[in-house]
Amino acid sequence: MPSLVTLLLYLLAGAGLGSVMLLTGVPAAPLLGAILGAGFLSVSGQLDVAAWPLGTKTVLGIGIGTVIGTGINKETLGELQLLWKPALIITITLLLAGILVGLLISRFLGVEKIVALLGAAPGGTIGMSLVGAEFGVGAAVAALHAVRLITVLLLIPAIVNFLAPGSGVDISK
Repeated sequence: MPSLVTLLLYLLAGAGLGSVMLLTGVPAAPLLGAILGAGFLSVSGQLDVAAWPLGTKTVLGIGIGTVIGTGINKETLGELQLLWKPALIITITLLLAGILVGLLISRFLGVEKIVALLGAAPGGTIGMSLVGAEFGVGAAVAALHAVRLITVLLLIPAIVNFLAPGSGVDISK
């Protein structure tokens, strides 16, 4: 099957399940649905692995970064004046925990050290996968981060609702 048709089918699977997931009321439902839709199709073995045109991931990364960046404004910077200490503590703690977990996974589960360290590193799936690709382990790192991302997207909203009732997100819709 021509690669353009393959890409279109992956896009349709991601867009389709992403759109259906909107009905669940789960936060970040379109993202989660797109990951699951394209992932299920890929795992099914019915299609070749998607071969994205050169620069596609870079363009998408720039687009995602731009969407996130537009959410930063003067109010956000004002909040950061109050939140810089927690942000620093969270960052250092996540880095140290990621290194520790990565080393433990490598040692006790036999995962290649670079895969374990990058897979346990805090960061987004795209960013860490791109770093992993530069080390030749992008697919393995992407798999670890995809599992983490899906799990976090499914569990954290429920945990927040349980620990902080009335937080404004109702996932029971």
